[in-house]
Amino acid sequence: MSDIPLEHVHVEPSEPGDGPAPAVVLLHGRGSNEQDLLSIAREFPDHVHVVSLRAPDRLQGGYTWYELDLSEGGLHQSQPHAEQFERSRSLVREAIAGAVEAYDIDPDRIGLLGFSQGAITSLSLLLDDPDDYAWVVALHGYLADSHADLDPDGIAGKPVFVGGGSMDQVIPASRVERAAERLRELGADVTANVYGAPHGVGPDELRDVVAFVEARV
Repeated sequence: MSDIPLEHVHVEPSEPGDGPAPAVVLLHGRGSNEQDLLSIAREFPDHVHVVSLRAPDRLQGGYTWYELDLSEGGLHQSQPHAEQFERSRSLVREAIAGAVEAYDIDPDRIGLLGFSQGAITSLSLLLDDPDDYAWVVALHGYLADSHADLDPDGIAGKPVFVGGGSMDQVIPASRVERAAERLRELGADVTANVYGAPHGVGPDELRDVVAFVEARV
């Protein structure tokens, strides 16, 4: 649809209620696509919309939200490319606004769920505009330096789930833990755990994510 600037998959509630319904917006990781996180979303309650967005730039067989800034070292010190990061966040905001209009979504009950680059983007969107999101799930991501010192109004009490993996060779657990710590400092209601997993969502993490989302939709 022309008012939604990113390619996406929309899954309607299978048990719709009266009036606008809550939604989960999915942001995939680097090199993947809008199909990637749908297996997680299938576990969510039947009354929610799912809007899975595709990142804007091609990368090999998939898509990316931004290139990596490696000026501080290797992968484990990487940061988002500043201009591409800002552009992608703007596109996500526009896409969500378009989806609210197109799919009869309740704008006060929108949650973000991101993995890796999608998690980094989701946490930054939350700090940009805390009042725009009811909750956030950030899996195997970190808090970008561009947002680490922000202290926005509206972040206190915001439910945030932060998950990482002790065997993750892409986003070390230490970066995930620092993100959770900073969000707690800001007063967010943080649920955080490091799982015995590599760069992916295992069954224990999936179970905890589903419980977190079910309690908030």
